[in-house]
Amino acid sequence: IDFAFIHSTRSFHSDDRQRSLSNHTLLLHATLTFTSHHSPTPTTTTMMMKLFTSALLLVISTTTTSLANAELQSLTTSTWDDATAGKTVFVKFFAPWCGHCKKMAPDWIKLATDFESSTDQLIAEVDCTEEGGKELCDANGVKGFPTLKYGDPNDLQAYQGGRDYATLKSFATDNLKPSCSAAHLDLCDDATRQEIEGYMALDEAELKSKIAGFEQQMADAEETFKAEVQKLQETYQTLTADKDAALEAIKGSGLGLLKSVVAAKAKASTASDEL
Repeated sequence: IDFAFIHSTRSFHSDDRQRSLSNHTLLLHATLTFTSHHSPTPTTTTMMMKLFTSALLLVISTTTTSLANAELQSLTTSTWDDATAGKTVFVKFFAPWCGHCKKMAPDWIKLATDFESSTDQLIAEVDCTEEGGKELCDANGVKGFPTLKYGDPNDLQAYQGGRDYATLKSFATDNLKPSCSAAHLDLCDDATRQEIEGYMALDEAELKSKIAGFEQQMADAEETFKAEVQKLQETYQTLTADKDAALEAIKGSGLGLLKSVVAAKAKASTASDEL
């Protein structure tokens, strides 16, 4: 058995994980050394196989977790600005209990690995259940899990494509590129560049006031939607109640008796034919 992978020179984020991996590795070597210097008996063979299997699983688990954490950044409000500065991003907003999130996790880690060395592209994730992550999810309008968004970190767009690795990789390759923004005026058309330059002439208070105005419009639109949906729900409930009452009235007006008479006549006719 080749255990060379255990001695990978790749660094881990946590010293505790490294020590844990070393301990598990020593356990594996001790197991192999013991079995190579002692004549096996059924009892010792079973015991050592169980010990070996347990140690091997621990090594694999620790290695996988460490490498995954090394490749995929999990962002919070305290790390977002530094991690995304100057980059076009592709972010997965998730919850640990989400089944669909767990299913796509290996492909997302693989995708992050592909772009790990990029200086202007970032594949990352945000845990919406953690402190600092929930605020990012709320700020980006996350309603369900997983939600994928991409583009300028300050103006993320919703991703609507497939969730398999091949589709994600193709999309990231084609779309994680600098786009028109205050940092990339050279990529803007004349009209958009003039609009951005107009905003850049404003002071911070004026900019925040305009942002607050737009955010209020979005909040108003959300409230209008909720109110109209509530009206539809109430209308649906009223129509359902009216329908049920009408059906009961029809059944009670003689429909049931008519059907029973038809059934009785059919039975009588069948009995007469048999005679």
